[in-house]
Amino acid sequence: MQKTAFIGIGSNQGLARENCVQAVKELDSLAEVWTELSSSFYETAPIGIENQDWFINSVIKIKTTLLPLNLLDNLLAIEGKMGRVRRIKWGPRIIDLDLLFYEDLIITETNLKVPHPELHKRKFVLEPLKEIAPKLLHPVLKKTIEELAKEGDPTQVVNKLAPVL
Repeated sequence: MQKTAFIGIGSNQGLARENCVQAVKELDSLAEVWTELSSSFYETAPIGIENQDWFINSVIKIKTTLLPLNLLDNLLAIEGKMGRVRRIKWGPRIIDLDLLFYEDLIITETNLKVPHPELHKRKFVLEPLKEIAPKLLHPVLKKTIEELAKEGDPTQVVNKLAPVL
């Protein structure tokens, strides 16, 4: 049975927008994943370590027959295939794929927390997510994405980019 999940995508190394597009293509190449909606791309200021290139971020809504941990394994495999090496928390990355939501499940495993525990603090996730799922209810906070985005940190810089023709 197909389930709905939301994936956050980001990159700030090399051709960042192209890296994000490639990651979606890699996801779509999986027999158990179908992209249903994609947000625009957003240029976002780095958080945590500010002395690095700005990020390109987006969010996609997928349908999948994979269980949450299997989906996470596939996201990590795509990151590895694309050259992601985890060195510094919040540091530069060629690609970052985060499982934001999986249905309305609340998962607290050692290596997987859903909903993503930081998403409500991250304007670079909330803005693209609001674009494609404004009424999505956060199952822990009991607020919509639209509400969470309004409450977000106004100092975080997130600029919607024009589509590439």
